[in-house]
Amino acid sequence: MRWEKKGVIFSAEGQYEWMAHHACVPVADRIGENRLRIYFSPRDTRGRSHATFIEVEADDPANVLYVHDRPILSPGKLGTFDDSGVMPSSLVERDGRKYLFYIGWNQGVTVGYRNSVGLAVSDDGGVTFERMFEGPVVDRTRIEPYFCASPFAMFDEDDGKWKLWYASATGFLTVEGRPEPVYQVKYAESDDGIDWVRENRVCLPYTFEGEANARPVVVKEKGRYRMWYCFRGSFGYRTDKAQSYRLGYAESADGVNWTRMDDRVGIDRSDTGWDSEMMEYPFVYEHRGVKHMLYNGNGFGETGIGYAVLTED
Repeated sequence: MRWEKKGVIFSAEGQYEWMAHHACVPVADRIGENRLRIYFSPRDTRGRSHATFIEVEADDPANVLYVHDRPILSPGKLGTFDDSGVMPSSLVERDGRKYLFYIGWNQGVTVGYRNSVGLAVSDDGGVTFERMFEGPVVDRTRIEPYFCASPFAMFDEDDGKWKLWYASATGFLTVEGRPEPVYQVKYAESDDGIDWVRENRVCLPYTFEGEANARPVVVKEKGRYRMWYCFRGSFGYRTDKAQSYRLGYAESADGVNWTRMDDRVGIDRSDTGWDSEMMEYPFVYEHRGVKHMLYNGNGFGETGIGYAVLTED
């Protein structure tokens, strides 16, 4: 593959109190031939994550047409799994309803945070959303004891199953006195998108000590599944480019057993600029027969949302 970077689309710069900084985890939804909606998560002045969207010209995503003036989801009730923040991660449209799978998180005490997966639905085309439940639909269990995050859901018409790829934490490393989570992409299935059968199926095994891989986005085409994701190390990854987030790629015949092909991803961090230190949270979609990729750069979304176009596959 070869991707051509096109630059930054949007950054949060205090447009509202709840949009003080960061524009994390972009999710694309085509709402017309010429219009694209991008859901993402800004942080408020207290550091809590909300969910909202912008709308851009589909042929030129850098042309922002509309910035929504309110969150579509905000932190949940005190004590619930998402009372510290919500981050949209995947959108599925089925039977006229849009299902938004999102990351909910709590501040931690012994560790920095704990993530779970929530579900919200929209019956007005994705302008407003309501939580289906106050609790998560994917959370830690007796065989996944740490946390779950960054879901990507799909309803597979070929076998009538809901499928989910998500990050599952496998533990914490203490690095310079600070607990750092490690996690890897796993797989689950469901008949209804709510109750998930999870058999601890690992999609992306670790390839080096301290690796964490997450935020899968999956495309099914011509009988194969294609996955883009991000991965990092654990030792100084916030500032050390050798350890910080970069993008990876894998393929699968069944959606469960994957072959990593990170050397074929065709895109890397820039030498200078907004995505020179890290690239993370990719989202791949197709427009007019061409694949586009949304992603975040330095600071885990602090420098905004950018995009690239696939020029060779």
